[in-house]
Amino acid sequence: MRVIDIPLNQIRRPLPRWTDPVRVEALMQSISQIGLQEPIEVLEVEGQYYGFSGCHRFEACSRLGHQTIRCNVRRAPIAVLHKHLA
Repeated sequence: MRVIDIPLNQIRRPLPRWTDPVRVEALMQSISQIGLQEPIEVLEVEGQYYGFSGCHRFEACSRLGHQTIRCNVRRAPIAVLHKHLA
């Protein structure tokens, strides 16, 4: 696994996720003050990035206008992506 900053617009979020607005707001305040402390997890499949967790952190960074987000990237074959989508 590697840790890199990825542009938010390059991370596909194929599953709809509900986010708690209060939690997102709290994360926005925290990220504004001390930065993102925990990277989100993404899969890299055939050069594309897919996010399935970290939805509150992703949303907070998006609302703050960040262009990138720190990610733990795990390369995976397309079969693993299909399991996440099933």
